[in-house]
Amino acid sequence: MVAIAPEVLNGVYGGTKAFVLALGQSLHKELADKNVRIQTVLPGATATNFWDAAGGAVENLPSNIVMRSDDLVDAALAGFDQGEVVTIPSLPDAADWASYEAARQKLMPNLSLSSVPARYRTAAAA
Repeated sequence: MVAIAPEVLNGVYGGTKAFVLALGQSLHKELADKNVRIQTVLPGATATNFWDAAGGAVENLPSNIVMRSDDLVDAALAGFDQGEVVTIPSLPDAADWASYEAARQKLMPNLSLSSVPARYRTAAAA
């Protein structure tokens, strides 16, 4: 979850999760013709011993945001069986991810161009 909402937690944690998402997407494209399937799972808060190791307690989180680890694994495996490249176990509507991904794809042709858009040109340079 922090991979696409890094502002929820600290920068280093969010950055590492964003890296894992980017790596999974890159490997999916890179290995598409090699019969290798890549899946990146983006869980939210999960009831594991991670919380104790991090110095907190999962019991301090609102129960409606914490998924049981068994449910997370079952959802991840179901997503893999369905061919998902990205699985978000708690996302109710898969169309929301599809919309996010479509918006990201729409940006791609314009992320590296030779000219500066008008909104970045100063009045003196225009």
